[in-house]
Amino acid sequence: MELTPLAAIARSVSGTFGTDDAQVLIGPDVVIDSRLATPGSLFVALPGERTDGHDFVAAAAAAGASAALVGHPTGAPLAEIVVDDPLTALADLARVQVAAARERGLRVAAITGSAGKTSTKDLLAQVLEAAGETVAPRGSFNNEIGTPLTALTLGPETRFLVAEMGARGPGHIRSLTGIVPPDVGVVCNVGTAHLGEFGSVEAIAEAKGELVEAVPATGWAVLNADDERVLAMASRTHGQVLLVSAAGDPGGEHGVWAEDVRPDDGERYRFALHATAQTPQPVQLQVTGLHMVSNALSAAGAAVALGLSLDVIAGALSTATSRSPWRMEVRDRSDGVTIVNDAYNANPDSTRAALDTAARMVAARRATSPGAKLFVVLGDMLELGEDTASEHTSIGRYAAALGAVLVLAVGAQAQHLVSGAAAEGVDALRLTHKSEALAQLAGLRPGDVVLVKASRGVGLETVAADLLEAPC
Repeated sequence: MELTPLAAIARSVSGTFGTDDAQVLIGPDVVIDSRLATPGSLFVALPGERTDGHDFVAAAAAAGASAALVGHPTGAPLAEIVVDDPLTALADLARVQVAAARERGLRVAAITGSAGKTSTKDLLAQVLEAAGETVAPRGSFNNEIGTPLTALTLGPETRFLVAEMGARGPGHIRSLTGIVPPDVGVVCNVGTAHLGEFGSVEAIAEAKGELVEAVPATGWAVLNADDERVLAMASRTHGQVLLVSAAGDPGGEHGVWAEDVRPDDGERYRFALHATAQTPQPVQLQVTGLHMVSNALSAAGAAVALGLSLDVIAGALSTATSRSPWRMEVRDRSDGVTIVNDAYNANPDSTRAALDTAARMVAARRATSPGAKLFVVLGDMLELGEDTASEHTSIGRYAAALGAVLVLAVGAQAQHLVSGAAAEGVDALRLTHKSEALAQLAGLRPGDVVLVKASRGVGLETVAADLLEAPC
């Protein structure tokens, strides 16, 4: 946020404040964690399930914050703007800041999807940085808190804002687009993430489509033509439609697609990047997995819609890396064992994609290490509702079908993962604690690949770290 008089902030959020504080300049940082407060910053006191931000206003002041958005006065030694609801005020402040930036020429690309939206966001941000100052969320800042906080990091020279938009129910994305209106809306896919909260894949598709409904007639909807539910969203937008496909020319008036898709032995893919009426360009991805080709094409489609040339896009994609932790992080130990840490989040679609990638890595390694084997450590996939047990059983079976020689499972759904793998004749073990995985994997040999995958709440990234640090 640019340095802004407190009185102007109060007007933006319909708040009240002490008359002596009107001209105090606030910014540039806006924080919800008092530990992150900096001199001049604005602290937003959000109530939470376990703690109330109002209890930390004094700590924010001690760290240098100049003002706080509060639901009631706290008496802390800083300027306080009193509002009806600090979360609503945070959104209102971001909305005003974005509107002002758009008048200066800011372009907004918003991304949603059941899987891959964070990776797509990271790729798109790195592509757009080749053309101008770009702001994008840290990690998965994609909800009613993360989206406005990201928007409030805009500076006077920011040319592009990349907004990742998640949904836990109908109307969530529509609300986020009211804060950050998109010029380009990207839908990566529709899958089973959050199935328990939506009830059906059709309901998920309806919610994800709220993004393209927010695209204006002057904007673009970038749709994955390889997903029929996403392709069907073309009828829901007022904007122009650009189709992307990893399977070749998707047709339509505007398109971005890949041809001659081939992996290296590390499962990093190269391909010819095509766009309507432009000369094809070679891309060599630095990120891992076939599913990253689709993510890269979605990023490329958004960049084309924003006016970047294909050669610039291809060059940026060929150097782009994963900026968010624990997403297909591939590390080789000194003994030739490979650890794939994909433990940030999980749903059935992303877990199958990770398993596919790990299995292909093992197959490639067998050229030099004939005895290479696949081991998997799996944890709960959350928010699947009544399909929880069957989806975990199915994933256990899938891991076995891909050739995993050992399935280790952690969490409340571990027994279903184990039963699925065991039904296919594969050794499978339910662990009472994730720390037990290290002992079970003590006999790894050169060429072996270990995939670690679960929803964030399981915390399996510690297993990947332990495996990397284990004596070789």
